[in-house]
This record gives sequence, structure tokens and C-alpha cells, in this order.
Amino acid sequence: MSTGELWRRAERAIQSLSACRLCPRECACDRLHDGVSFCRSGRLAAVSSAFAHRGEENCLRGSRGSGTVFFTHCNLRCVFCQNFDISQATPRRDTRLAGPRELADTMLALQDAGCHNINWVTPEHVVPQCLEALALAARDGLRIPIVYNTSAYDSAESLELLDGVVDIYMPDFKVWSPELAGRWLKAPDYPEVARERIAEMHRQVGNLVTDERGIAVRGMFVRHLLMPGAFDDSAAILRWIRDTLGPGAVVNLMSQYRPAGRVGEGRYPEIDRLLSSREYADAWALAHQLGLSLMDAAGGRTM
Repeated sequence: MSTGELWRRAERAIQSLSACRLCPRECACDRLHDGVSFCRSGRLAAVSSAFAHRGEENCLRGSRGSGTVFFTHCNLRCVFCQNFDISQATPRRDTRLAGPRELADTMLALQDAGCHNINWVTPEHVVPQCLEALALAARDGLRIPIVYNTSAYDSAESLELLDGVVDIYMPDFKVWSPELAGRWLKAPDYPEVARERIAEMHRQVGNLVTDERGIAVRGMFVRHLLMPGAFDDSAAILRWIRDTLGPGAVVNLMSQYRPAGRVGEGRYPEIDRLLSSREYADAWALAHQLGLSLMDAAGGRTM
């Protein structure tokens, strides 16, 4: 902020909207003049909600909550999305377009409410808008860490813009095989993109670091939602994390999958069920065997 670099990043990011390639789909849509393509977002970010979230991992929510800003729309089409009404269903009467001043004021209000961090949820398609608002908020006194809560379907350009800006990366690593990525996420290139981007996030901030209260101040941890019948994908992801990021990389193995989104329409019978306790136990056992640093069900460190 003091060198003016944050303002320069924001300006560069906003100008890139004129031929948007800020996600791997590279639509080249003129969002600067409110053109809309795959992500259904134009010049301004659409915000679904912003509040002190007390359901995130312990290291984020602490005692006062994580200051989550939920952005509407997404650059993926996950058929099982538990936030389907936010990410894919349109229109939404409670969604609002937020200009940079409003978004900056939202972040400052979350800081004033005592939140431990600002948590951008599904920000992949609105990185320029986030940076533009952050420059204003930082100038006006925002000082708490920035959490980038992403599917990992980001572009290399976006992560270059965020280098030195984001304090805590929290990427999902959803699936390993292109076949499942094409069927479930509508993005066959997702696994390759996720591997490259998660490695870059880790290069930027390293492993998760917490303060004396256990609150995250810097670093990265990876979320992996365990899917029914997809143990081989989970195993490949866990081995990649160990081999590429090292055993110090923190992983949250999430067991809360439930059929949602389009799964109940009858076209995805293989995931139209809950995860079994045996499937969860097998994944947990493999992660322990690999020596990974895991979070417990509440989001606290276990090893």
C-alpha cells in the first residue's frame, strides 16, 4: 500500500476486464463495459451476503468469526454445489451489485465487527473488483488478513496479481481425473489447472502459520471434499499434496458431502448418496499414512 503497488495492481486488473482471461476459460469477453460470458459477471461484483461466519475452520473463525464475503456466480458448474442458488441459479432477488466503495465499506464493517480476517468466497471471477475495493479499504484502515477461498480454478494472471496481497490461501482440490472433472465440474482441465495453481499459492505463502490463539495469520491449507465412490481420486490428490507440497502442508478432509444442486435430477446416480463412514475412515487412514498434517472435524490441527 505504501509504495502504490496495490493501486497499480488494481488498475491493471480492472483494465484486463476489457478482454477477460482472468480464469482458465479465457472467454475474452469485454466485462469492462458490462459484457457477460460464462461467469455471468460484468464490470461490478455481485455479492450474495457478507457476515461474520462462525462455521469455517477453527483457525479462521476463532472467537469472533471469519468476515466472509460471498460472491455470486462461479466459473465452474459443479453439479453437486451446496451453494447452487448462489453460484448457478439466477436471478436472485437478494443479490446486489457492489461497486468498489460499497465493497470496501463491507470489508471495513466486518473488521469493525471484530472478525479475524476478510474471507473472499468464490472470488475467482472477481479478482479485479476485489483488488479495486481492497486498495480503498487498505487506505482507510483495513489491517486484518485476507483469505482467498477458491475452487483453485484460477488463472496464472490472477495469482500474479494476488502475490503479496493475499495472506491465506484456502483452495479446494476437488477431483483428480479429467473424466470426473468434465462430468461433475464441467471443466475437464480442472485437475491440471488446480495442481499448477495450488503449487503457486503454496510458493507465495508457504504452509499455514497460526498465532498463539490458533488463528491463521499466513499460509495455505487445502480443502478436499470426499466424494462417494471416488477414493482413487482422493488418494491421488493426497499423494500429490505430500509429494509436491510436503508433509507440512495442512489438509482439511471434509466429510459433509450431501446430494445437492443437480444431483437429484437423476443424471448423476453415482453420487446421489451420502459418504459412508468407511469411505471417510479409509481416506483419513491414508492421509495419516502419508504423514500429512490434518485438521479435525472442527477445523483444528491434529498432527
